Amino acid sequence: MLILALLLAPIAVPQAAPAQATTACKATDASLPAALAGWSMPGDELVADKAVSLDTVDGATLKGLPAGAKPGRAAMIEFRVANAGTYGIALDQPGWLDVLPGASGGKALPSVAHGYGPDCSTIRKIVRFRLSPGSYRVFASGLAQPKAKLMLVAGAAQ
Repeated sequence: MLILALLLAPIAVPQAAPAQATTACKATDASLPAALAGWSMPGDELVADKAVSLDTVDGATLKGLPAGAKPGRAAMIEFRVANAGTYGIALDQPGWLDVLPGASGGKALPSVAHGYGPDCSTIRKIVRFRLSPGSYRVFASGLAQPKAKLMLVAGAAQ
């Protein structure tokens, strides 16, 4: 009976630790790839060579928040792109990112890729969108922090 119980017992399989947990980081954000080097440079606009820090507000009070936005704190910033391509929006915390064309109205654009920031960085996620030249708004929602750090990540031309 004991042998049968041992044979039927679930086997514990060790789970791999997340990449960041297994990497010994000497300094956070110290060795970012060239496309993300601006993450450590503070800026006032959402651009590729600087990161912007935004105050977050209760999402229910943010005008223009698109349908499907997540509950919690939220922030919005406008930005422009000069060339068509795939661009990423980097965010420093868990949250939801929506990009809408123009200065008002419009429907959120579909994302084309989702990823995480590199090991040993404070970039929590990068969501990529195909954008044409023009102006856009990015909404970050479902946030928990009073500030959110974002950066535009230049991508490949279309």
